[in-house]
Amino acid sequence: MDLKDLLAITGKPGLYKTVGQNKSSLIVESLIDGKKIPVYSANKISALEDISVYTYEEDIPLKKVFALIAEKENGGKAITPKASSEELKSYMREVLPDFDQDRVYTSDLKKIFNWYNNLHEHGLITLDEEVASEEVASDEEE
Repeated sequence: MDLKDLLAITGKPGLYKTVGQNKSSLIVESLIDGKKIPVYSANKISALEDISVYTYEEDIPLKKVFALIAEKENGGKAITPKASSEELKSYMREVLPDFDQDRVYTSDLKKIFNWYNNLHEHGLITLDEEVASEEVASDEEE
């Protein structure tokens, strides 16, 4: 999975894929409905590849977190983001045991699981993540 061209835009639902650019805006396509819209510099845009999750030792890139979820679920969907706060935290502890529970809020967990499930629905979570997650696990053991 390549998160390079995938974006989250504050105030807009779902995820977006970069499809072009003009002088004053970025052209993005919604993964939800496929509509293309311009996004201006006034909008807060976050590239998924730049997002990481706090742990007690280091920050883990979102791509690796997605890989760990894919491994846990055998490539299936993650927990629903509408689950209770305790269920979300418990699930995240299974995926990433040392995530920093003081700095990773329930709202962050909801976004992570929502994004993962959205990418899964669109076939962007592949078996490659399972291989990557094994590498993450071996890196953590060292």
